[in-house]
Amino acid sequence: MEIRWHGRGGQGAVTSAELIAQAAIAEGKFAQGFPSFGPERRGAPVMAYNRISAHNPIRNRAGITQPDVVVVLDPSLLAIGKVTSGLKDGGIVIVNSSKATDAFLDLSQKWNVAVIDATRIAREELGVPIVNTTMLGALLKATGVIDLAAMTEPLKARFGRLAEKNIKALKRAFEETQVKELKTVG
Repeated sequence: MEIRWHGRGGQGAVTSAELIAQAAIAEGKFAQGFPSFGPERRGAPVMAYNRISAHNPIRNRAGITQPDVVVVLDPSLLAIGKVTSGLKDGGIVIVNSSKATDAFLDLSQKWNVAVIDATRIAREELGVPIVNTTMLGALLKATGVIDLAAMTEPLKARFGRLAEKNIKALKRAFEETQVKELKTVG
């Protein structure tokens, strides 16, 4: 599975990619997590990537141009960037938004859509609008790529004393994510 993360500097897209890779490896899978950015500053658009394989080592180190999943941490990027560029037909778009899945009809005509108000959950659970762990919960709900419990150790290692708050945010996002599956004709 190939995943492309779209966010802004400081939102945690790069951290999310690293954490999901660590959790997948802990489950015995093969995984990569890597960023793609230049000298951007806080708030500038950034991308990060994951490749996860249950059975085979991953040798490809190139950027991901045809992902199975696109995760959008900042909904404003939908309007200014081509976040769905190359997304495989029938793939999944996961959006941080307070809107319901029906608000994304343009996306749901071609892809499965998952929506979570990650910013609200992050503010309520963490006290800051940093959405990396909430978007991880949405990713796990929408894809099942790894087990929710596999995220515990990577979150503890990364966040230390703040780990429990992040784990709570992750679990809440997992529960609250709305998934709308693509309707196929025929």
